[in-house]
Amino acid sequence: MSDLLHAPKNIYETADDKLRADISTYAEGYKAFIQAARTERECTERAVELAKARGFREYVHGEKAVPGDKIYSVNRGKAITLAVIGSEPLSNGVNIAGAHIDAPRLDLKANPLYEDSELAYFKTHYYGGVKKFQWHTIPLEIRGVIYKADGSKVNVSIGSELSDPRFVISDILPHLGQDQAKKVLADAFPGEALNIIVGTIPEAGKDDKVKEKTKLAVLTLFNEKYGITEEDFISAELEAVPAHDVRDIGFDRSLIGGYGHDDRVCSYAALTAILDIEGTPARTAVCLLADKEEIGSESVTGLQSRAFDRFIGSLARSQGVSLDDCFAESFCLSADVCNAFDPNFPEVSDKRNNAKLNYGVCLMKFTGRGGKSGSSDASAETISTVRGLFAKNNVRWQIGELGKVDQGGGGTLAVYFAQRNIETIDAGVPVLSMHAPYELISKADLHSTYSAMKALYTL
Repeated sequence: MSDLLHAPKNIYETADDKLRADISTYAEGYKAFIQAARTERECTERAVELAKARGFREYVHGEKAVPGDKIYSVNRGKAITLAVIGSEPLSNGVNIAGAHIDAPRLDLKANPLYEDSELAYFKTHYYGGVKKFQWHTIPLEIRGVIYKADGSKVNVSIGSELSDPRFVISDILPHLGQDQAKKVLADAFPGEALNIIVGTIPEAGKDDKVKEKTKLAVLTLFNEKYGITEEDFISAELEAVPAHDVRDIGFDRSLIGGYGHDDRVCSYAALTAILDIEGTPARTAVCLLADKEEIGSESVTGLQSRAFDRFIGSLARSQGVSLDDCFAESFCLSADVCNAFDPNFPEVSDKRNNAKLNYGVCLMKFTGRGGKSGSSDASAETISTVRGLFAKNNVRWQIGELGKVDQGGGGTLAVYFAQRNIETIDAGVPVLSMHAPYELISKADLHSTYSAMKALYTL
């Protein structure tokens, strides 16, 4: 009678020595990836490097790709689509693993540099859903690009090397924090107070008519290193990201702590799965690493743009297939993280329907809020397809839901794939402390998600 029950188990209860070794080895590659790639641009650059090393070439729109071709297309430096052309025509559809490589952070404002009481600061505008108090008093790095008026590009990375300075946002001391403690969190830590200290030494020997000497001193240092003026900040994309190292967590080293697991952990699984395809798959395999998911998949590098359609459409037209016909026969795993059950905060979750650490890749039938608002809500047929696929490929999986019904919720890329008439379901890694500057994921769940993406490409 026990066969009638559905009772998922912790992966480590049945993992043999080989699986444990595979989990550990795969985790090391991921740790190196997110340690180096802290922005969407850096993730894209790293993806291109890895793809080229595995025989992928840049695709020229309009050319005819043949079975076995390994191609990629970069969208404005901040998103990338890769494909391995299958033996079947695109009228039979494609298999898509779609993830996003942007993460919550602090963006520098267009006019970021200012001085107050002889301290120089960068003003920021937070990006994505953050708890603002978590960004005070942690070490930060500044990464990104600056484009000068002449169009030349300057790459900026300050804080990643041991010899580099780091940056911080101050907080009020508890001795004087009585009024702050009485406020709700949203009011106690306003967005306009997320100002990063960048200098305290005024420029020496300058004309007394210069009022902001500390600001000038910082700008001078920037000019000496990068050759920019204050106006160049207007055409810059500079991000303040946590400077924490990626490390194993726990005595048993079963977890990985780091910044940007959401959603670079699923992006890495999807990317390495397509890179590891051997030979020519039956259906064309596609991996999309998109930008701007954390703010609604907007902009030309988000999934609401037509960049993805242009790539697949170009391939389809070269075979005389319409894009709509290709999408109608396609299948997608929307590879995004979900929340892991946290015993410290059990009140926000339905424990029977919440993902757990070490139980494998999590399928989420729907996301959204309240009455499933903003969700693609996968069909029974879609879930059945994935269950059969995972069983065939020995993928360890679990089912999950984003908290209690009326607690909150969130969205993923799934709804935008579904809008294209693509069968879609969310599948990804459970995360503790999601959207915090330092998140936790399970190595076993990471490896399971990689196995799920590999299985997808055999569908």
